[in-house]
Amino acid sequence: MQNLLPEPPATLLPAHDEADAALAAAERAGSDEAHAEVAARFPTYSGGWGALAARALAAGQVIPAYAYARTGYHRGLDQLRRSGWKGFGPVPWSHEPNQGFLRCLYVLSRAADEIGESDEAARCAQFLRDCDPAAADALASN
Repeated sequence: MQNLLPEPPATLLPAHDEADAALAAAERAGSDEAHAEVAARFPTYSGGWGALAARALAAGQVIPAYAYARTGYHRGLDQLRRSGWKGFGPVPWSHEPNQGFLRCLYVLSRAADEIGESDEAARCAQFLRDCDPAAADALASN
């Protein structure tokens, strides 16, 4: 059966050049403290929370990863809504400012799974695929 309703337009979050530059510097520094400073300085920036979440998960710190990812996810939802998102429709991975939110969603799914929140893990994984299957594939391959 073919859906005759048009798909909503892709939601593209605005760039945040200053926060992006701070995150790039934190990546070069490679320290948790530098990443935490980005999140503290730019608390609405999902990219900073996503980086913290991914680092914590990679270090086996599941609860901090879950908390960082949940914070970035909610901050990203706020930004998506301000950008016209109505709760559904594409959020493309190819648009770099969307990647922080999508990374938070991915880490939230993984961390939820690690702590036994299987319903939330599945919901977040499906939400990520609904936003952009390419995001799920790119993040899983890292």
